[in-house]
Amino acid sequence: MAYPRSEVWPVPFCDDCSKFWNPNSLPPDGTCPSCGRLIADAPPPQKIPWHFWLLLIAAGVYLGYRAIQGVGWLLSR
Repeated sequence: MAYPRSEVWPVPFCDDCSKFWNPNSLPPDGTCPSCGRLIADAPPPQKIPWHFWLLLIAAGVYLGYRAIQGVGWLLSR
């Protein structure tokens, strides 16, 4: 029994190569790594999580405080 096929599948399967590809192993444009045929939509760009930015800000504040503390220590010697 043949199933109707479309150009872009939600599951990245290449008809030419007869191989299922893991979505993480596909190039960003969604083409088959072996033959170059389009087999999946390109994934949407991912946003950086808010807690990563919070971590960067906290690290910057901490390192700034330690730098001021180090300069004070050097001046007091």
